[in-house]
Amino acid sequence: MTHKGRRRQVKGVPRTGPRRRWIRAGAAVAAAAAIVAGIIVYNQSSSGPTGPLPVHLPPASGSYLGVYTPTAPRTYAGVTAFRNATGTHPDVVMYYSGWYQSFPAGFARTVASEGAVPLVQMDPENISVAAIAAGHYDGYLSSYAEAVRHYRYPVIVSFGHEMNGDWYSWGYSRTSPATFIAAWRHIVSLFRALGAGNVTWLWTVNVMDDSRHGKIPSPARWWPGRDYVTWVGIDGYYLKSSWQFAPLFGPTIGVVRALTSAPILIAETGAVPAADQPAKISDLFGGVRSYGLLGFVWFNSTNNVGQAFGLSSPAAITAFRKGASTYGRPGS
Repeated sequence: MTHKGRRRQVKGVPRTGPRRRWIRAGAAVAAAAAIVAGIIVYNQSSSGPTGPLPVHLPPASGSYLGVYTPTAPRTYAGVTAFRNATGTHPDVVMYYSGWYQSFPAGFARTVASEGAVPLVQMDPENISVAAIAAGHYDGYLSSYAEAVRHYRYPVIVSFGHEMNGDWYSWGYSRTSPATFIAAWRHIVSLFRALGAGNVTWLWTVNVMDDSRHGKIPSPARWWPGRDYVTWVGIDGYYLKSSWQFAPLFGPTIGVVRALTSAPILIAETGAVPAADQPAKISDLFGGVRSYGLLGFVWFNSTNNVGQAFGLSSPAAITAFRKGASTYGRPGS
């Protein structure tokens, strides 16, 4: 079982838990509520847009602060709420894209206008990965690639994330590493052939927190090769107060470093309130700096097994603000 539980996603629907209603009682509580519920809270003092990032994203360590909110890509409201409540300015806005979903160019333009880059988790839910590798879905992929190319601004694309876990249809228990690699290379080659040079390819794996039991194996068997990967993403979550960055992420970082020197982004992370969320947020920022990673994407939502990772208290928001104050903007 993963750090997030055995999540299941209905095709085309982002992975979120049941919607919750929050009562605003004081500024700090309202801020936390707005983050979780995706309510727009206008704050005239928050940082404004800085303009689109360059097509070739700067690989600057400790620069990228990303967020996932359940309103994306339908609306930017959740990101706005997160930005205003935390006083931060996200550089990466992540969302999940079911197979056959088109590239949301309008939403992506909003992301770019805020000086950020969209991160698309392209999920082939219940789609034959072998058929993707064989070119049977080239019509859909070509249309997507053309839309990304016409968008012109940078896009981070991750296909079949957490493939070294067994909870998705493209995971190791149902799709072989060789088949996954063939599909990954086919997609990257097709996008490049169509001139979509504004894509940063993010190969995203799960932490090996249960690898000693054989449940989450080393991701090395799924490595598609340095010519097909721009950045590496690692997903991992704090579920207990005793968990720390080094034992949670360190072993997987070591495996990745044996494969490639490509920049690493913590592509999905969060901490449940019971794990002492403020302390874990500080640990996360510190771990990113100590390992020289690009940054992280905070999963500001509740997953399908009811684990809530949204910032849950004024102390958590304060810890997030403090950590973010040490970050530089990409390329700065």
